[in-house]
Amino acid sequence: MSDHQEHNPFDGPQMQGTHYERADMSGANFDGVNLAGARFYAVLTKARFTDTNLSEAVFDDISLAGAHFNNVNLSGAAITNANLSRLTIRGVTLADSDIEDADLTGMRINGVLVTDLFMAYEQAKT
Repeated sequence: MSDHQEHNPFDGPQMQGTHYERADMSGANFDGVNLAGARFYAVLTKARFTDTNLSEAVFDDISLAGAHFNNVNLSGAAITNANLSRLTIRGVTLADSDIEDADLTGMRINGVLVTDLFMAYEQAKT
């Protein structure tokens, strides 16, 4: 094995920058895949991303309901017009992230309803 292969965890097919449009990829498994800069306009319900590079990826008009992300790089990624219901986020860095115009019904952070957090915030301001 060459030095490059020993140090490159993405030694399989190179898929960075790939454009997935109108694809039904429900239940797909992405394991150890470099999808940096990929563009997804697809159904990815119950998809699994493990040890995957999704930096600068674009997810638009997409369903990620029930998807699983484990050891994934989403730095610089954009998710818009998406169904993220039943999403679990654990052990992640959300530094400098923005969530805008979102339905947060039933969403919890560390077991606390986000709506309760917003209510406490508004009360603290008065």
